[in-house]
Parts: sequence; structure tokens; C-alpha cells
Amino acid sequence: MTDRFDDFAARAAPALFVLLWSTGFIGTKYALEGAEPLTMQALRMTLVVILLAVLALMTRPAWPDRAGAMHSIVAGILVHGFYLGGTAIAIAHSVPAGLSALIPGLQPVLTSTLANRFLGERVTSKQWVGLLLGLSGVVLVLHNRNFEGQSLIGWAASGVSLVSITIGTLYQKRFCSLIDWRAGNLIQFIAVTIFFALGALAFETRVVTWSTTFVLATAWLSAVLSVGSIGLLYWLIRHSAATQVASLFYLVPAVTALMAYVLFDERLDALSVAGMLICAAGVVLVNRPARLGS
Repeated sequence: MTDRFDDFAARAAPALFVLLWSTGFIGTKYALEGAEPLTMQALRMTLVVILLAVLALMTRPAWPDRAGAMHSIVAGILVHGFYLGGTAIAIAHSVPAGLSALIPGLQPVLTSTLANRFLGERVTSKQWVGLLLGLSGVVLVLHNRNFEGQSLIGWAASGVSLVSITIGTLYQKRFCSLIDWRAGNLIQFIAVTIFFALGALAFETRVVTWSTTFVLATAWLSAVLSVGSIGLLYWLIRHSAATQVASLFYLVPAVTALMAYVLFDERLDALSVAGMLICAAGVVLVNRPARLGS
């Protein structure tokens, strides 16, 4: 029974991760109606720290040594600080939703290249075909989005997000895989809360307009995204190759587009649907077990 449950969890985790991660773009857009980017993220991370601290008190996980704690801090600043901060700043500067979705769509190729070089992970020719298929699918999904007239700050923030989530994923895989996720995540979120708070103090007015939408969006981003999807991401990183985990990000633009179609009645044409199918095919190729001797 336990083996059957573990097998089901291993199969369900990637799909659940993609679904939860895709809601982040919509939740961030709603949350930014009530506060500036770094202020919103500081409030969000404060709530996350409270949730994880309660969990740690209840479960009493093993804590890492000083080196492990420092690695957790670095990974947290990369995965949560620069990535989430950059994404929020980009959206706040009116960077189109398509560009925000394109960021994780570009991550798999960059991750695979770096993993091949620095982690010693072999990326097969079939996986490279899958990665390129996924990238072409992302382009089709976003073919009718507007990318014009945005500020330099928004474009720069988008680029920072892409690089930081890529390096952060690899860093987490290399240095934090053996750290208990409850203790490691708490350390990461404490560090990133301080990071966002200092940024808000330095660059923003820190004015918050409280509303039902802002509270619900921030609560969703805190509990479901930062605790739920990040926990799943780190579980996947621990149990899979970096290239396989990164390939899941190809599905995020497609799922985000579907959510926008349902929630906001955004246009979804035949090319976008074709792109979603191509993205899915690319992910299947990347995650397909290699044949013995190949």
C-alpha cells in the first residue's frame, strides 16, 4: 500500500506543481493592486515564515549545520528573492502577462546547459529535442501577446528572474538536497523576508491598500505558492534530474493561458492550443526514461 501511494505521489507531483505554480502570475497581479512589489512580497514572506515556524514547532525537523544554513540562505535569495521580486517588479511595470509567462518557458534550455556543465548530468539527444520542442511550443502559446512599449526596469527585472530561478534551482540541487525541507525552507524564507523588507525600506513608500482581493491574493501566494508549490519543487529537485524538473516550466505558460481564458476571457486561438500540445510533447520527451545503454 505504501509503495502504491509513493508511486501515485511521484506521478501526481509534477502535474500538481505546474497547476499551482501557474496560479502565481494571476495571484501576483491581484496582490499588486494593494501594494508595491517589494512591500507585497515582504508581507507575503512574513506570513510564510509564520506558517513554517508553526510547522517546525509541531514536527521538530533536523536543523542543518552552519554551512547548510548558509547554503539555504543563498538558495532562498536566488529562488525566492530575485525571482519572485523580479517577476513582481516586471508585472508592476506593466510587462505583459505573456512576457512573465515566457520567463519560465526559457528556463529549461538554460538549466539543461548549466546542469550538463556543472552538475555532470547527461542531457541526451532525445531530451535536447524535447527541450527545443517545448521552447517552440512556448513561442506559439505566446504568439499573439503584446511585448511593446515596456520600461527598461521591467525588461531587466524579467531577465533577472530568469537567471536567478535557473541558478537557484541548480544551487538547491547541488547544496541543499540533503537538508530537511521544513528547516531549510524556514531558513530560506526568513532570509528572503529580510531581503524584501530592506528593499521596500530603500525603494518604496510601503503604503498598503487593504482590500478583500489583496488579502485573499496574498494569502494564496503565501500558503499555496510559497509553502505548497515550493515544497513540491524542492521535492522534485531532490528526486529528479535538474533537466527533468526544469522541463515542467514549459507547461506553465500554457496552463496560465488557459486560466486567463477561463477567468478573464482572454483570446485563445488554434496556434496557442497547438503550442500547448507541443509543450506537453516536449516535457514527455525530456522526462521519458532512457533506454538501457542509450
